[in-house]
Amino acid sequence: MQRAAQLFLFITLILWGTLIGAIMYSHIVYFPPYLSHLPESTALINGPYGLKDQTFWMLIHPALILSMVSTFVLNWKSVSRRKYILIPFFIYALAILTTAVYFVPELKAFAQSNQANVTSASEWLARGQRWQYLSWVRGFFMYLGFILLLVALSKKPANNNHS
Repeated sequence: MQRAAQLFLFITLILWGTLIGAIMYSHIVYFPPYLSHLPESTALINGPYGLKDQTFWMLIHPALILSMVSTFVLNWKSVSRRKYILIPFFIYALAILTTAVYFVPELKAFAQSNQANVTSASEWLARGQRWQYLSWVRGFFMYLGFILLLVALSKKPANNNHS
């Protein structure tokens, strides 16, 4: 059981690292030009040669959710690890919730900004800048979750003491 607990913690760390790597790449390379020039910049995602990153996000999130749940269950008896796995679990759940409620709907609006003639370019710019700022905040917490998982990895795999 300890080997499975350790293995799933490794898997979770790899998936979490992959996720924050993609977040960082998107925020440094992709979002600045895209969100700074709406509605003209929708060419980056629309059309036959537009960036289609949905497949990545639709694969990484279920895999990470499954690995997080498995990691938490398998490490439950490890009192020294439990909180360092539980806190990132809640960080991730909150990130997913805010993504569904705010970030994805805004991204959909950005993608359709070239069809919405009622919104000015300056308003799109303000919305894009706000989205990027809030997404950096979300990313900070995702990095914090990754660090806590690394701390969990540094703890002994099992401790049958209850607190």
